[in-house]
Amino acid sequence: MVIADFEAGIGTITRLDEQKLDLVLVVVEPTPKSIEVGSRAADLAREKSLGRVIVVANRIRGEDDLAMIRSAMPGHEVVAIPDDRAIVEADRLGVSPLDLPDYGPAVAALVELAGSLPQVPDGPAGPGTYRSTQL
Repeated sequence: MVIADFEAGIGTITRLDEQKLDLVLVVVEPTPKSIEVGSRAADLAREKSLGRVIVVANRIRGEDDLAMIRSAMPGHEVVAIPDDRAIVEADRLGVSPLDLPDYGPAVAALVELAGSLPQVPDGPAGPGTYRSTQL
C-alpha cells in the first residue's frame, strides 16, 4: 500500500486515469477555500471510481465546523479530527504527537481512523507497514 500526500488542489486526481486505489483520504479544514477544493477533490475521486473516499474534517473546533463540512460533502463519509493543542505542542517540541505522555483527542481520533482502514500486507519496513510517499 502506498500513502501519498499530494499538493493541495485537484490536479493530481485529474491526472489519475483508470487507476484503482484502496482509499482516497481528502483532508479538509473548516474554511471556505479548503471546503471548496476538498469538495471538488472528493466528488472527482467518486466520479472516477478511484476507490473508497473518506473526507477527514481536520481541526474541528465545534459542531458548527463539522456541520459546515458535512453540508458541503453530501454522500461522503466524513471523519472528524478535533483541533488539538497537543498537535501544536508536539510540533513545537519536534516530536510525534504519539510521543507525548498524554496525547490529545486529535491523535486518538487519528488512531481510531487508522484502525478502521483496510489491513495491509507486510511492507518493506516489516509486518503491516505502509510505504508513505509525498508527490
